[in-house]
Amino acid sequence: MNESQNAYLSFSNSPGLLVASVVVMLAALGIGYWNCYCSQWRRAVVLLELMRFFIVAAIVILFNQPEWTQEFRPKEKPRLVVLVDESQSMATRDVIPAGVTAQVEAQSRREASAPFAQQETWSELNSNYSVQIEPFATGESGTGGTDIHTSLESVLESSQRTAAVVLVSDGDWNRGKPPVESAIRYRSRGIPIFTIPMGSTTRLPDLEVLSLDVPTFAIAGKSVRIPFTIESTLARDQVSTVVIEMSDGERITKEVKLSAKSKTTESVVWLPKTTGDFAVKMNVPNHPEEVIFTNNELTASISIREEKLKVLVIDSLPRWEYRYLRNALSRDPGVDVSCLLFHPALGRTGGGTKDYIKDFPDQIEQLAEYDVVFLGDVGIESGQLTPEQCKLLKGLVEYQASGLVFLPGPQGNQDSLEETELEPLIPVIVNRAQSEGVGEKVPMHFELTESGRRSLLTKLADTDEENWNVWSTLPGFQWHAPVIRAKAGTEVLSVHQETSNEFGRLPMIVTKTFGAGKILYMATDGAWRWRRGVEDKYHYRFWGQVVRWMAYQRNMAKGESIRFFYSPEQPSVGQTLALKASVMSQSGEPLVAGDVQVAITDVNGKTEFTALNSAGEDSWGLFEGRLTLSEPGLHQVTVTCKETGAKLSTSFFVQGTAQERIGLAAKPKVLEELSKVSRGSVIPAGDLAKLTQIIKAVPDPPTVVKRWQLWAHPWTVGVLTTLLATFWILRKQFGLV
Repeated sequence: MNESQNAYLSFSNSPGLLVASVVVMLAALGIGYWNCYCSQWRRAVVLLELMRFFIVAAIVILFNQPEWTQEFRPKEKPRLVVLVDESQSMATRDVIPAGVTAQVEAQSRREASAPFAQQETWSELNSNYSVQIEPFATGESGTGGTDIHTSLESVLESSQRTAAVVLVSDGDWNRGKPPVESAIRYRSRGIPIFTIPMGSTTRLPDLEVLSLDVPTFAIAGKSVRIPFTIESTLARDQVSTVVIEMSDGERITKEVKLSAKSKTTESVVWLPKTTGDFAVKMNVPNHPEEVIFTNNELTASISIREEKLKVLVIDSLPRWEYRYLRNALSRDPGVDVSCLLFHPALGRTGGGTKDYIKDFPDQIEQLAEYDVVFLGDVGIESGQLTPEQCKLLKGLVEYQASGLVFLPGPQGNQDSLEETELEPLIPVIVNRAQSEGVGEKVPMHFELTESGRRSLLTKLADTDEENWNVWSTLPGFQWHAPVIRAKAGTEVLSVHQETSNEFGRLPMIVTKTFGAGKILYMATDGAWRWRRGVEDKYHYRFWGQVVRWMAYQRNMAKGESIRFFYSPEQPSVGQTLALKASVMSQSGEPLVAGDVQVAITDVNGKTEFTALNSAGEDSWGLFEGRLTLSEPGLHQVTVTCKETGAKLSTSFFVQGTAQERIGLAAKPKVLEELSKVSRGSVIPAGDLAKLTQIIKAVPDPPTVVKRWQLWAHPWTVGVLTTLLATFWILRKQFGLV
């Protein structure tokens, strides 16, 4: 930097202090002369007195507060920085040129701000300033968000002198710290911020597809529900025919009433017939009053698979619920069921068909094959489960993301599970003094809670109204477990129709999550009665939904030795995703420690690598990590394990809208605050001449001044202390003390 420099030493100009300094100096001189005279001008005494006088003089000078000052005067012109917003929101077309009264097409904010990004616009100021134009945006094509704070801070970090900053933006910041924090620093440095707002302060008429909540995968031959959300900023309610088209050409249409200036959430049901990867595209027809047509479509992906879930059913007596549940699962083409019956009248476990297994799978790799386990009226009684097996079941749920269904019975054997590792998995508190349960003289019914009405588990009909009618007319149960209340952290889907206690209605269907897996507690074994008059319709549908709900997460992506799953299952922008991978070694046992990496590539091609850490030696090969999502759309995932060489590729869809959205109202108040705090001003986009005159009147940046307060400098204290110590030592050495 070309600059001139001026340096000088200055003191405090207090008259009283000056007089006191002279008196002290004369006194020190007089004392020194007298001591030298009395010692007959002995050399040691003269030396010490000179040293004393020097120390006193130094102290007197320091009391006058000496400061060493350097002034730097740069010779080059101060700079004018023009910050031009190029984020995606600047593509919104809502700028009408000043002075135009005829009906013309609105310009985009980016088009209106383009002249400010050209050097010719600022040619009048070239004689006074060095004009620097700096566009700013985050991410590719400005889709990653607007960080005004960082852009302003980058100007302050430069070593060049800045006279003023011109900020051209719509004020829509969505990343970084509040911009006003930078404005405070600008004010302290005397640098004004002149802002030029772009865009309309009111939202344009628009229909926008905000989300298309397509699940990661579904099963061929099983209906899948696809919710979607549409936001309307139109002035009136509209009825629109929404079209959802699959990549194989299949189309689903639905008439939706879109409420004015609000969001509408609806859903469609799709029955996939074949397997494969499908693109699901949703389209809302353009409305004549709309201004923006680029956000009327949204695309997501879904994988349709052939299903084969492994389910283990464990019980003691073959009661009616067990028999019909076993039949329902064995007849389901997507389920491979195994049964383990601890019948007290049999000399050994097992049964007469291929569905039965002879022993509990005590090896981790064997038990880990099961997606869902039904635990009936069994406990740690003789000839049933052991505490070690209960510990294995807990690990299966916690680390392998399997599901566990508690189906208590009138023998009350499940009471003994509260003394095992399974106790924290039980979602309810029961009355152990009444372990045989409660019998009813007349059939009682389930009543859905608010959560139960929304849950897919309890959806036995296609519409909410039909579903409510079905649950109201289902055949009742005549026995239920002695449940007192649901534990904290659970979700109650259904309660007893009539019976209640001090905690409210008795919970009948309760769910919870534990570790990576899911748990369901069914407080009655009378669901088999739902078959009356309709055969398998509701009984099979309910338990089929339970099995698939529990196995969904664990089957998101699986290879020969790696399972990859995550939560939440339908992630949204801004959420932190919990990543989990279950990894097996080459010998088939859980991997205890290893280098497991996840690479996630978003729609913009940006790849983030996350290392997954082992959850512990007893974690069944579970590796965990976390990642915050910043972009919507399809994300490609690759999971690799260095020790085994295994690799798994999959994908998931992130719901939500991009941080930078087209069509939102501008936020000029943000810019007004920046100008007010920094002592600048807000200039309309069409009044460039006024802006030029104001900037010309901005004074040059002040001269850079650096001051060193010698009287308070650490080196000064150190030197003075050294001199005093030396003076005292010499007096001792010369025998004057």
